[in-house]
Amino acid sequence: MARWLKRGREAAARAEQDAAVRSTVETILQDIATRGDAAVRELSGRFDRWERDDFRLTPQEIEGCLSQLSRRDIADIRFAQEQVRNFAGAQRDALRDIEIETLPGIVLGHKNIPVNSVGCYVPGGKYPLLASAHMSVVTAKVAGVKRIVTCAPPFEGRPAPAIVAAQHLAGADVIYCLGGVQAVGAMALGTATIEPVDMLVGPGNAYVAEAKRQLFGRVGIDLLAGPTETLVIADESVDGEICATDLLGQAEHGPTSPAILLTDSEALARDTMREIERLLEILPTAAVARTAWENCGEVIVCESRDEMVREADRIASEHVQVMTRDPDEFLDRMTNYGSLFLGPRTNVAYGDKVIGTNHTLPTQGGARFTGGLWVGKFLKTVTYQRVLTDEASALIGAYCSRLCMLEGFAGHAEQANVRVRRYGRRNIPYATAAGEVPGAG
Repeated sequence: MARWLKRGREAAARAEQDAAVRSTVETILQDIATRGDAAVRELSGRFDRWERDDFRLTPQEIEGCLSQLSRRDIADIRFAQEQVRNFAGAQRDALRDIEIETLPGIVLGHKNIPVNSVGCYVPGGKYPLLASAHMSVVTAKVAGVKRIVTCAPPFEGRPAPAIVAAQHLAGADVIYCLGGVQAVGAMALGTATIEPVDMLVGPGNAYVAEAKRQLFGRVGIDLLAGPTETLVIADESVDGEICATDLLGQAEHGPTSPAILLTDSEALARDTMREIERLLEILPTAAVARTAWENCGEVIVCESRDEMVREADRIASEHVQVMTRDPDEFLDRMTNYGSLFLGPRTNVAYGDKVIGTNHTLPTQGGARFTGGLWVGKFLKTVTYQRVLTDEASALIGAYCSRLCMLEGFAGHAEQANVRVRRYGRRNIPYATAAGEVPGAG
């Protein structure tokens, strides 16, 4: 049976905080819906100390941001975006339009049509997370989205040059320097100066995630991507230093980021906990990472591989780093995860920044029912039907008529009946509103 050497904070405390976030976001969105640009300006001034009449960056401002980056910086951004583009392109190639004849004269098909407009949120309040621009904008471009809008908050009182460069190089059509709930709210609801979009994508803090949840239905969303989560699955084939490094490397995202070690070795578990304390004395981001570790960190010791798989699927973590003698065992057996990082040679930071898979992934148990952001999220798979012959229409119509009457839908049945009468032989049995079946018997 699994044993906890360390647990995170109680669920009740999290639930209380979630309720406060929901209420705050609801108020903000209502304000944006009522007052539009005026509300957005006030909210940006209050939360980001950033106000201007138009939050859209001009071409000159974009060029100014690009000029602040070195050639190496630009080359590195292009390299990362090319990796994302290559993998997204391979995913797009795997999605085919189809058309098949299911019965003689009955043709069914589906098409994959891109969403017309997308709003991409790029977090940047604590760190300028330019990688989120690659993940959303590049992937949307590969899918064929016609209009791509981006929003990112100011960083240290001005547009973050690296984020702006990443948005521009990825192919964003419109770039706004605007953050938080006011950004996603403006993109979804629209204002006098911000045209609304059809879909919102991208990670963010708890307030951004809650805003997306409340806006879902008015617009589409990719998923509810909350605070970063990481699960390290390890055995004694690795040591405590590498486990501790991978846990704290994700805990630095924010004070509510869960970091969990799952192992079948108590010795490794205790070595990792010692290494975490050592690294927290020297890590530049230790203030944030320590809070996350103390409040949300867990260490779980299992008795067997089977129990490790069960616990990992129960946790359903966003990121799962597997460092065991046979990491492919978890690839073969696990069903609930955002993305797997197999073996000690890879790690979550590779996926976050450059390797090519998408880093916008499900959190808070969402991996039980969805995967992460990918090219398919920007596509609507829509169906169509075509009936080629009189005989086919009459055949399918007779079945449809009788099935409709089983449900009591006389009007539906008559849609079928009129076609049976026009296109079919006189003795084809169909149902009438009185329950009769002409031609039967």
